[in-house]
Order: sequence, then structure tokens, then C-alpha cells
Amino acid sequence: MRVMGTRIRELREERGYSLHDLAKKASISVSYLSEIERGAKKPSLKTLDKIAKALNYPREQLIDAGQERGMGLGERIRLLREEKGKSLTALAEEAGISPSYLSEIERGNVYPAVDTLKKITAVLQVPLSTILGTPGSLGQKLRQAREEQGFTQAELARAAGVSAGLIGQIEQGKVQPSLKTLEKIGEVLNISPCYFIADDAGVDEILNQMCPAVRRLLTEPQVQAVLRMVCNCTEEELRFILNFIQLYKRSH
Repeated sequence: MRVMGTRIRELREERGYSLHDLAKKASISVSYLSEIERGAKKPSLKTLDKIAKALNYPREQLIDAGQERGMGLGERIRLLREEKGKSLTALAEEAGISPSYLSEIERGNVYPAVDTLKKITAVLQVPLSTILGTPGSLGQKLRQAREEQGFTQAELARAAGVSAGLIGQIEQGKVQPSLKTLEKIGEVLNISPCYFIADDAGVDEILNQMCPAVRRLLTEPQVQAVLRMVCNCTEEELRFILNFIQLYKRSH
């Protein structure tokens, strides 16, 4: 992550703040802010949040998109774990590893053995390839979801607080977005970030069990758009949908 110190200085000066004014608003020292603006210091995300809040400016736009750090394996595991409603301790115990080791994995401090990854994915009930990452597939899913909802790359970028160039690079598979970027995009599209990283393995097998009429229906863009909305449903909402389907089938 590369913070644009010159941009922070420009925004500060545009707002008529002195170094002392902005440092006080952000609760950091004047000398530290000066070093950030000169590019001599790399602030933590917490510090950058304070500066962005003081400037009333999106934090993501203070980061150089060209230096976007792709979502790491640990972040994928954490995202999937939280999506499944599991605590760090619960996942660690079920996978047969220590919570401290899992914490190190999620923070990107260690890279686990394949056997350990298999245990983790078995508990999370996802294919191994889901946490290893498939950036090309992610880009295709993003483009399809964006077009279905009528967003141009520029409109989606503006709403998510990122650059249009970054959206284009993600869709082309040239860049893997960070978890924060993916969460911002998902929020705009009303889609869970897990949808973008989920592996499609096994889908063909499920489709083969369906009758031809249903398979044709699933290829319609409107139906696919509805299915993607389901990705962001809460457990209560999803149970309501399932109960409604069962009621409908019984009544017919």
C-alpha cells in the first residue's frame, strides 16, 4: 500500500489547514504528519483513517491504486470464516490447529502447508481453489454483475470510491483487489464479497441434475441477477425464501 502524501498535502492546503491544524484534528504529531506528506513515513490504516476523517475525504482515494495489494490468502480465509459465522477459535479447533496459528495465517504472517489449508477449507466447506484465488474469474464475475445492474466502470468506481482504471484492471484479471476494495464494490452492487471469490467447481454437476427447462431459465440474465441477490441474504431472509418455495410446491 502506498499512501499519496502529496495528495494529503494538497487536500490540507485546499481546506486552508496548516500542518498543526490537520495533525490536531487527526490526533497525530505535526512531525509525523509532515513525514507522511513527504513520503518518508508509511502510516497504518488506523492513522490513515484519522487523516481521511479529518479531511472529510475517502480513505481509499489517499492510496495509490497502482500499488493495490491483492487480497491475500489469510484475508480470504477470514472473509469466508466470518461469512460462515465462525469465530477464529471455533475454526481453529475444528481444523485441528491452534487459534494463534490461525490468527497468524489470517494476518498474512505465515503461509500454511497444503494439508493445513485442506483442513481449513474442509471446515469452511469450500474448494481449496477458493482461498488460493482465481483473479481472472473474479474479474469476469465483477463485469457481469456491474453490467447487469447498469453501471459503467466509471459510475461503479465513483460509487465505491476507487479509480475507474482499477475497476478495468480487475475486470481484465490484471489486478487482484484488496479485501477492502472488494467490500466497497460489493456494497455498491449489493453483493457479498464471497460471491466474487467463490469457486464454481461442482456447479456443472448440480446443473446436470436439473431438467432442461430449469437449466434454460438459469441462463436468463434476470434470473442470474436474482440469484446474485441471494448471495447477500441473511440466514433469516434465506430461510423465508426456502419456506416460501416449499409452501408454493405443496399448494401446487
